[in-house]
Amino acid sequence: MANMMDYLDWRGDLTFEASPFNEVDNLILAQLVYVDFEGIVPKMPESISLGEASGKFWEEHTEEEILARVSMTKSAAFVMEKMAQTTRFRDVRLWGYINDISDEEQSQFSVVCVTLPDESIYVAFRGTDNTITGWREDFNMGYLSETPGQLKAVAYLERMLKPEHKVIRVGGHSKGGNLAVYASVKCDPNIQERITAVYSNDGPGFRRDMIESDEYQRMLPKIHTILPESSIVGMLLEHQENYEVVRSSHSGIQQHDAMSWEVMGVSFVYVEQVAAQSLILDEAMKAWLYQLDGEERQQIVDTVFGMLEEANIKTVDDFYNSKWKKVQELMKAKNRLPEEKQKVFAKALKLLWKTGNATVKKNVRQVMLVKK
Repeated sequence: MANMMDYLDWRGDLTFEASPFNEVDNLILAQLVYVDFEGIVPKMPESISLGEASGKFWEEHTEEEILARVSMTKSAAFVMEKMAQTTRFRDVRLWGYINDISDEEQSQFSVVCVTLPDESIYVAFRGTDNTITGWREDFNMGYLSETPGQLKAVAYLERMLKPEHKVIRVGGHSKGGNLAVYASVKCDPNIQERITAVYSNDGPGFRRDMIESDEYQRMLPKIHTILPESSIVGMLLEHQENYEVVRSSHSGIQQHDAMSWEVMGVSFVYVEQVAAQSLILDEAMKAWLYQLDGEERQQIVDTVFGMLEEANIKTVDDFYNSKWKKVQELMKAKNRLPEEKQKVFAKALKLLWKTGNATVKKNVRQVMLVKK
């Protein structure tokens, strides 16, 4: 089936005036921020056309280099290259690029602004990249009321968006979707009034206190959450908004790859609901988390990522390119943990196994009752 690259073939010759902004455009722009624009896209107030930015990027990088990366987001560079060849996207202006990774703050934050021909703005927040710091921030969402990346997202909107920006869309893929929603909910009301849509493309949700807050409820009508049918990342934590479910050409966790989302015309190809296995996994994960208090969740995250740090694993590529050696180093790091941390870690694993089994058995019983 067709994906966003096919969309660029079908619609690339149409201007935004001929065919207005749509949900597929949103996903394409959310992918764009995965490209490393360091030294290419200026911060502010200068800007650069997408066509020119693409040219500069490929002067510095090769196709072989990009394809050798492990991350599923490596396709973003090829999406950009194709965008730059279209009438629709070639002349959009990029500005305000930031790529800020802080091990000390446990924060991975990247964002870019895109000005469309009608002067509307799309603010694209990057999801998790292949850094371990980025992954740790995702897990920190399970016990922190707010992460450094979320606070940076709010500050970014308030610093970059000016009164002359009359129409604003905010979006992102994966953690970028979470940042887009958080920033839109928490930013200055004068900016909120000009935000017409917020897109979370398979982005995780929030703690209950966030989604039950008055400020979240005010932004709720503008939030568009889009999930693949076997969503795992997007089902994490709590959602209150309605979500739409896209058919994917992949299976399991690989459906998180936005390149697998099926497209027809100016829309995604939708299914009625997320797959049963995603609902079961989501139920098990929530049941497991709610049996652990905030301090225990933090200890588990600190323990796991402390082991990765001791094993000198900085990126997903580090682990992938020397699997067995890294597994050995992780086992050594685990054995050196203080006894108390080993107990917490063992308790969490045992509880996860017990909760998962109970959830599966319950769902099997329900299926059998329906069949009777």
